[in-house]
Amino acid sequence: MAQTPFPVGGLILAAGAGRRMGGPKALVRPRPDGPTLLEHTITVLRRAGIEDITTVLGAEATHVLPYAASAGARVILADDWAQGMGASLRAGLSALAARPCGATGFDAVLVTLVDLPDVTPEVIRRVLAQTRAVHGARAAEAADAAAVHNGEWATAVARAAYEGKPGHPVVLGRATWPDVVATATGDRGARDFLRAADPVLIECGDLASGADVDTPADLARRRAGDG
Repeated sequence: MAQTPFPVGGLILAAGAGRRMGGPKALVRPRPDGPTLLEHTITVLRRAGIEDITTVLGAEATHVLPYAASAGARVILADDWAQGMGASLRAGLSALAARPCGATGFDAVLVTLVDLPDVTPEVIRRVLAQTRAVHGARAAEAADAAAVHNGEWATAVARAAYEGKPGHPVVLGRATWPDVVATATGDRGARDFLRAADPVLIECGDLASGADVDTPADLARRRAGDG
């Protein structure tokens, strides 16, 4: 398994009902004989070197939870999951922030969605490496030796882009979590915060499309090798 020096945890948002899919997308299998999207996403993060992974569940949580638990991910339940992605993000970040100081062992979290099957470990590694490079350079310009050492992870805001279009994953430094929790709403999630924060965009279009699997037609194209 790949190891990474990045002080970053993983947060997978997987609470949605998947109404257009006909059920929670966390339980969808991109290949009929393969793992669920939730298991796949956990595996991708682990192969990228992220060990501390939390997944936020909501719809049909009792059916989804065993897949997260068997893959070794922590589970947070979003009671208000039906309010949209913002509720899941608030639940996840609030739970991470509430863990005792030092218990998480990371200064930032990489947030991704459960329905992005072509996001690979290479995408994750590039996002983390470029985040460290950019924020480390900013710290160096400020002549802050401690920040250079840590890559200024606590204040990092960065996200993947695909052919210039912002997407997931998103890196959020610990210092940003209160503002994200305060502004995340509905299906907009952290969009308002990210628009104001002007995140570093890291182009990954040569590695993946960043497209989600939202409907049975999307799934069929994926299985046929067209998605």
